[in-house]
Amino acid sequence: MPKQPPHHPGQRGCSLLQRAGSIDLCGNSEKNECVILPVETRHWPMTSGNPSLGGPRRDQDVRLTVGFVLLRRFTLCAFANFVDVLRLAADEGDRSRPIQCRWSVIAADMRPVSASCGVSIQPQEPFGNPRRFDYIVVVGGLLDEVVRSDEQIDEFLQRAAASGVPLVGLCTGTFTLHRAGLMDGYRGCVSWFHHQDFLSQFDGLKPVSDQIFVVDRDRLTCSGGASTAHLAAFLVDRHIGKAQATKSLNIMMISGAEEGGAPQPGLTLDFKTKDPLVRKALLLMQQNLDTPLPAAEIARHLNVGKRRLERHFREELGSSPLAAFIDMRLLLARHLLANTDKSIALIAAESGFCDASHLSRLFRRRFADTPQQFRTSLRATS
Repeated sequence: MPKQPPHHPGQRGCSLLQRAGSIDLCGNSEKNECVILPVETRHWPMTSGNPSLGGPRRDQDVRLTVGFVLLRRFTLCAFANFVDVLRLAADEGDRSRPIQCRWSVIAADMRPVSASCGVSIQPQEPFGNPRRFDYIVVVGGLLDEVVRSDEQIDEFLQRAAASGVPLVGLCTGTFTLHRAGLMDGYRGCVSWFHHQDFLSQFDGLKPVSDQIFVVDRDRLTCSGGASTAHLAAFLVDRHIGKAQATKSLNIMMISGAEEGGAPQPGLTLDFKTKDPLVRKALLLMQQNLDTPLPAAEIARHLNVGKRRLERHFREELGSSPLAAFIDMRLLLARHLLANTDKSIALIAAESGFCDASHLSRLFRRRFADTPQQFRTSLRATS
């Protein structure tokens, strides 16, 4: 993907996360929330304006500008990791001066936006002209908040897209981009944790949930969490250089930049592997527990041969892909038996077995009890 041409940022305030000594972290909220508020605003010198772009031209030293749109109850980790990579890449050492990178939290109004953890962030400037930024980053959070559209945010994002400004979705920010009609024809990344939620909200769409981020032309989407640091490092590498990207991650104690295709570290069951191919295959299996995929289909999805996939599984797990898939579904069935009151027939269907007898036969072979015996003994000891 070619390097994006610079856009034209207006004046904006300093980073909210730069100077811990100048912000009040706790105790000023009647709701017993922590609050982060900027206490000063710096104005950065500009050169002469360019009326055709609707805004002033930025300093020649600035090579990357980012506007952050924080959704209600956004994920602080996703935002903080991304902005800290920019902060560290912007200056020498960790002096935090926004020289090579600049960033700003923007909003329809200047009311604080509350994160899912209770911390609030004060926006630094109104939406205005999106062309003053190289990227607009939408930071998502709790699903019950992104289910509802915000007309002002949607309108601004649509305006940014129409102006050719690349859009970035972090965590469930990808949901917001989809809901605003801005992901048609694009591949989008969501966390494995929200894979089923995405399918239920966007019928017929298939998200990417086996890698940490996806770059598809002028749409960049990320699974969230710590992986946002890797997406930010990707942009720093693109616009400023690999040395600055590496420096940022090193200071943040993150060992090396991951490419977008790196697998998400999200296996929730009893499979531990460092093999990227096996991990991606297991994540794909996890997303299709109710409709098991044959090994050939998994290999095709991962763009490898079936024999190569089987060889990696033997070397890493000592089993075939089919055996691992069955074991994963049996572990899911055991979890449902222990933690729900669902019937065994329903659990069999949800874990990809033909019927209750099929589940019972394989379950007994694996755990030495039938599903009913397992549930009964568990309840007797609880």
